[in-house]
Amino acid sequence: MTTPTNYVPGLAGIPATESSISYIDGQAGILEYRGIPIEELAEKSTFEETAYLLLYGKLPSQSELDGFRERLSARRALPDRLIETLRLLPGAGHPMLGLQVGVAILGMHSQRVNLRDPESMENAAIKILGSVPSLVAAVERARTGLDFVQPKDGMDTAEAFLWMMSGEDPAPVAVRALDAALILHAEHTMNASTFTSRVVASSESDPYSVCAAAIGTLKGPLHGGANERVLDQLEAIGEVENVRPWVEERLSHKGKVMGFGHRVYKTKDPRSNILQDLGNRVFEELGGTPMYELALELERVMDEKVGHKGICPNVDFFSGLLYQKLGIPTDLFTPIFAIARVSGYMAHWLEQMPDNRIFRPTQVYTGAREASYVPMSERD
Repeated sequence: MTTPTNYVPGLAGIPATESSISYIDGQAGILEYRGIPIEELAEKSTFEETAYLLLYGKLPSQSELDGFRERLSARRALPDRLIETLRLLPGAGHPMLGLQVGVAILGMHSQRVNLRDPESMENAAIKILGSVPSLVAAVERARTGLDFVQPKDGMDTAEAFLWMMSGEDPAPVAVRALDAALILHAEHTMNASTFTSRVVASSESDPYSVCAAAIGTLKGPLHGGANERVLDQLEAIGEVENVRPWVEERLSHKGKVMGFGHRVYKTKDPRSNILQDLGNRVFEELGGTPMYELALELERVMDEKVGHKGICPNVDFFSGLLYQKLGIPTDLFTPIFAIARVSGYMAHWLEQMPDNRIFRPTQVYTGAREASYVPMSERD
């Protein structure tokens, strides 16, 4: 059967919706949220302000921001039965699966969302944004046999998460670095997990199911899970002097180098530049790491070998190094990604529902036609 000329594997470059939430120019290395460059937001904004921008389409006034922060803070406490359920999950399981389960259970502890009532939808979105950091911390504490640390009033998302993880007040430089990292991960147009959220939302499923499905997509090593594999890769390389022969061997076999290349960007991911600067500040104040020197050498050799092809560092390359320095376990990197990205999922959900239409793409059929049923006695 002849494949139609309009078939595009992976739907690469095929518009799936109209959206005013974020904008990317991959050739120029531009990322904007609601028209504001990501560099300005990472330098001047906070995650809460950025989440408000994504959800409501504008920067908040001071009173609007204060009210939004209070609403997020009020939703960080988790139901006791939810925490008890998380304690029953296998400790060896991946935290992203625990988060996916946690978000679904959160939906079971929540009022039914009325998709025809903007206030009901807004309340659900804020509940998810406020609860996901607590869920990630609860999953981590549960699998290590520790009690859940109750959130404190007056803390924003980054500080609250680090507090709930350790039960200790985090260093200001750590809070600021994580806050900026959450801004960078909050939204990224029609990526795989955001597309998943749109597809599930199009069936008029609830926002908890929307986020749980998107988190499942984000877990994959070709999406959010890539930052875990960057650290595994650096550990496998081991020493700076091993970088060049490792890269040459990998490229000669057309192997993938994790943390490099992007489906959209054909230059260095603008988020990677910001994360590298954040990492430098954290390392200066909290101490360096040999892994960072190894990463810089890997970036240099990769630029020499394939930089001219547009294969440059992406957001995953430096994020793992930053999180590692903050004392975060490697398999918790992607759940932190999810803490930020649920703001993007919910922005897309709110944008889609007023004029929703269920996704129903077609396919290119490549199987048999008009085949006959063969009785069991006549089969080989």
